[in-house]
Amino acid sequence: MSGDSASRPPPDISPSGDREARAPEVLPRHASTLSRQSLALYAALIVYGSWYPFSGWRSLGLGPFAYLGDPFPRYWTAFDVITNVLGYMPFGALAVLAVWPRCRGLRAVALATLGGTLLSSVMEAVQTYLPTRVASNLDLATNAFGALLGAALAAPFTGALLERGFLRRLRFRWFERDAGALMVLAALWPFATMFPAPRLFGMGDWPRAIWQRFDASMQDAVLAWTPAGWHLRVLPDALAARLPESDWEALVTMLNLFGAAAFASLSMRERAPRARLIVLLLAATVVVKAGATFLQSQSGLLFDWATPGALAGLVWGTLAAFLALRLPRTARAAAATAALAVALVLVNLLPVNPYFDVVLADWRQGRYLHFNGLARWLAWIWPWAALGWTAFSLERAWLARRARTRQE
Repeated sequence: MSGDSASRPPPDISPSGDREARAPEVLPRHASTLSRQSLALYAALIVYGSWYPFSGWRSLGLGPFAYLGDPFPRYWTAFDVITNVLGYMPFGALAVLAVWPRCRGLRAVALATLGGTLLSSVMEAVQTYLPTRVASNLDLATNAFGALLGAALAAPFTGALLERGFLRRLRFRWFERDAGALMVLAALWPFATMFPAPRLFGMGDWPRAIWQRFDASMQDAVLAWTPAGWHLRVLPDALAARLPESDWEALVTMLNLFGAAAFASLSMRERAPRARLIVLLLAATVVVKAGATFLQSQSGLLFDWATPGALAGLVWGTLAAFLALRLPRTARAAAATAALAVALVLVNLLPVNPYFDVVLADWRQGRYLHFNGLARWLAWIWPWAALGWTAFSLERAWLARRARTRQE
């Protein structure tokens, strides 16, 4: 290998690679991929929230659009109306951003309003066959108004946001050009922490949930294929006995927080104020966690999750994230992968803290049923999705380095 090649930096795992320093000040008028991805994601969240829990389907002999001819409901609250309007405002705003530059101004507002109306009409029509939901023309009207309001508010600022504005220039100055999906996934981290967990940020425990659904005979059949030392009825207690519970909570919190922060930093350019952006992400996480706890907790507490172990994990995870910013991007991706992988193993193996039952009893499971379901799914999926992204990126970087080595 030549001396020049030995001095080359490791391959960049970002999609844009060494184009980081060549982001133009005036960008061409291309459609916003991030806006379209965000619109698709938000539409999926609306579908989930409207049809959850996806069970008990039945027919009452009514047509799916019979609700359109019904009189307005006699009993409704201002909270319901405001919630419906606010729920569809982001859809309208994202739709206007997603159709730019092909459609602008009043045409974009009309298209976004039509899209929100059609989406809401389908959601209400399907609710005709769900026992836990009621199809309502008032909901349709308020949802359509929310889409209209969101579109009207976003339309005047579309060009400034996507074409010539300060925010657009800032986005390409601080973040990689093709990192839209990574940015969306990183932005979902604070919301993935909302649902209560046995240990702070202890997410991704769907393997444990599936295991607990197995009956004893099925569990015995699975355990028969594993070595005795890996026995899932002995290993958790043996693992838990090695450290006090507060230390395990600190470790799980630190690993997940560090993994999320390091993952989020992968989309940032070298010139970006990465430390301040990480602080912003962590502050948003604490605010969202406290707000969700206040809304859903019967006792109305904000920080009942802030145990001594959790606070220690917050401090150590934050310090580790700041130190990791000095590493090359590939090394940060490897560190995030290792932290998330170890955290997932601990979350699924460690026995549940017995005091966690008290936390769940204080959580309003029946209030905002679709909110609880969505928060639970986010907590299950997020660390696995982030781990898959980092593992794929590391594999791609390794293959690129291998191909370059062969050429040399």
